[in-house]
Amino acid sequence: MQNAKCKMKNAKWPRCHPMIACDRGLNLQSEICNLKSPNLFRLPQNLCYNAYVMKDNPQVDRIAVLNRAADVLRMESAAVSALADRLGNEFVHAVEMILNCAGRLVITGMGKSGAIGRKLAGTFSSTGTPALFLHPAEGVHGDLGVVTADDVVLAFSYSGESEELVNILPAIARTGASIIAMVGNTASTLASYSQSVLDVSVEREACPFNLAPTASTTAMLAMGDALALAVMESRRFTRDDFARIHPAGALGRRLLLRVQDVMRTGDAMAIVPEGATLHDVLFCITRAGAGAACVVDKNEKLVGFITDGDIRRSLLKDEGALKREAHECMSRSPKIISPDRLAAEGLKMMEGPPRQIGEIPVLDEEGCPVGVLMLKDLLRAGIF
Repeated sequence: MQNAKCKMKNAKWPRCHPMIACDRGLNLQSEICNLKSPNLFRLPQNLCYNAYVMKDNPQVDRIAVLNRAADVLRMESAAVSALADRLGNEFVHAVEMILNCAGRLVITGMGKSGAIGRKLAGTFSSTGTPALFLHPAEGVHGDLGVVTADDVVLAFSYSGESEELVNILPAIARTGASIIAMVGNTASTLASYSQSVLDVSVEREACPFNLAPTASTTAMLAMGDALALAVMESRRFTRDDFARIHPAGALGRRLLLRVQDVMRTGDAMAIVPEGATLHDVLFCITRAGAGAACVVDKNEKLVGFITDGDIRRSLLKDEGALKREAHECMSRSPKIISPDRLAAEGLKMMEGPPRQIGEIPVLDEEGCPVGVLMLKDLLRAGIF
């Protein structure tokens, strides 16, 4: 920094990035040309601006910004809507190709089209179609080895002439793999190599210069989603299938976790005979660390359900209520659930009418309590 030339010898020198502008039009090239390290240099503090704040930074025109955003959304919406009118035999053929694929769906594309392809590889995989993404540039350096004759290749390129993608098409064709093209130019090289061609052309990009891929990539994404979900439905892919490949996270838990996985059993649940006093019931609930007790008959079948709240309300009406028997204040028709039901269904029952509750007895096929499902345990397990 000692080699930097500046006339302001006594100025304080803050650390700055070279990509800055200053408020007096200072020629920065003359100030940094002699620096040994061009990455950092220092200028007088009163001359420094943030790297992205220029001298005449205009104020945001709120109306213009909102109008531009609305125009973009309308243009992209129109581009997607226009695709519906193009659906026909080519789309049906593409669905059939994927359904009949004995291998995997290999998705490829370059640049923004590649980014759409990566997303759709995830969508297909999560909806029952094994898929992977192949980068075209990596393909010519050995990664084409993932493609086999049993595979179907879904290729994205708006122009259909992306150099990196076109370079791998002859090799893909030699493997015997089938190709589905998603293009904006149905007379392109990519289209000529393909057995099914999906037209995703748009009237113009939402970019004001008609250059940045915007409406075209949105159209590709929408058509890709349509293809993935049409295949999913044709496979008769179910919610249970979806749950099996989404075991983690809130979604997986809601679709997989059963009542028997989270219910309280053994010493953690309170069971009392119908002749037990409320005093005994209260102690039983407390020992179990629960909020309610199952009341059973001599055959151990559920005849009622009593909560600690029921007991408190009885005490408010009668200070001697603890001497009364459980059957006098229990609920005789409580909500019940079986252990093989989804835990999420139990939560829905707790939240439903006529009032919210915190516990539900879990019964076996003979009507005997085998557990208690508690709201706080569901929340702790991530069911909400």
